[in-house]
Amino acid sequence: MAEQTSGPTGGRAEQLRSSGLRSGWTTGACATAATTAAYTALLTGGFPDPVSITLPKGQQPAFALAGEQLEPGRSAMAAVVKDAGDDPDVTHGAVVRATVRPAAPGSGVRFKAGPGVGTVTKPGLPLPVGEPAINPVPRQLMREAVAKVAERHGGSGDVEIEIAIDDGAEIARSTWNPRLGILGGLSVLGTTGIVVPYSCSAWIDSIRRGVDVARAAGRTHVAGCTGSTSERVAIAEHGLPEDALLDMGDFAGAVLKYLRRHPVPRLTIAGGFAKLSKLAAGHLDLHSARSQVDKGLLAELAALGGADADLVAEVAGANTALEAIQRCREAGVPLGDLVAERARATALEVLREAPVAVDVICIDRAGTIVGRAAPLANRPGAGS
Repeated sequence: MAEQTSGPTGGRAEQLRSSGLRSGWTTGACATAATTAAYTALLTGGFPDPVSITLPKGQQPAFALAGEQLEPGRSAMAAVVKDAGDDPDVTHGAVVRATVRPAAPGSGVRFKAGPGVGTVTKPGLPLPVGEPAINPVPRQLMREAVAKVAERHGGSGDVEIEIAIDDGAEIARSTWNPRLGILGGLSVLGTTGIVVPYSCSAWIDSIRRGVDVARAAGRTHVAGCTGSTSERVAIAEHGLPEDALLDMGDFAGAVLKYLRRHPVPRLTIAGGFAKLSKLAAGHLDLHSARSQVDKGLLAELAALGGADADLVAEVAGANTALEAIQRCREAGVPLGDLVAERARATALEVLREAPVAVDVICIDRAGTIVGRAAPLANRPGAGS
């Protein structure tokens, strides 16, 4: 496992210590450590273990090796087990392998996807089609590591680096990679080298890459969905292709803020009624630990929809948001539509004046549509 010799500093470190959560290391940091060890062995015949690297913000973690193999003068392989700390990362515990081979003089550093690492097949990602899915920052970290090892041990720095991840193709099935057009395995990710527990940075990055891929494919309509059921509803309603679907989860703000800077002409927001009632209340993070259903708002909207005093009181005292909407539906009060319209207003406010038309679909647990707001263009003064 990776051994942490230094980590987040300042307020972030204090926050992690006080929460009892342990930070970890990105796949890119692990690949850089494995590359450093492998190239050192290729030049010296010995693997440093543990092996230390320098991250973009100056931290210097050390990683124990989980495997090593040397063919003198031809290749060296070093492996590191990814430790994501206390983050629920699907790649936690994965074995990241780097095999370094000499390359032609003057060729510099070249990257190759080994087993378990994907290949880019669609435009819109920060790498050209056909390239290994090794993101720009990890590539730069590995180039810098190669240069340091070459300087220290008299190497040319001309190498091929093949990154592999054990069982990566299987693990990738539970990630966004297939939808983004990254086929054959996982991506090697990381901008700081550090995994902050529950920051969900990989999910938010996948949302952004999803928008990029949709734009590159010429899509004019995308859907941000809170889960698989709302995805199915969005497909049934609008016939959207897979690369127009954004697995928004709880991160409505991430979708809206990225579309504000990189607009697509139309956005459908589809999700469970309870979650979208939070968006209606102005929350951009819809996770139950970070925002709650505002039953006072639901009661206020029910009153606007024609609910009598008794029903308003029932909505305000309902155990769940779904109970509230069920009562309103029985009484013919369009609470779902009113929540959808208010959620659309929140979305348009976040989008500011970006040229994005927004519609909203609210569903219950069975996938039945219980409320909707028709598309409304975003423009100065637009509202619900």
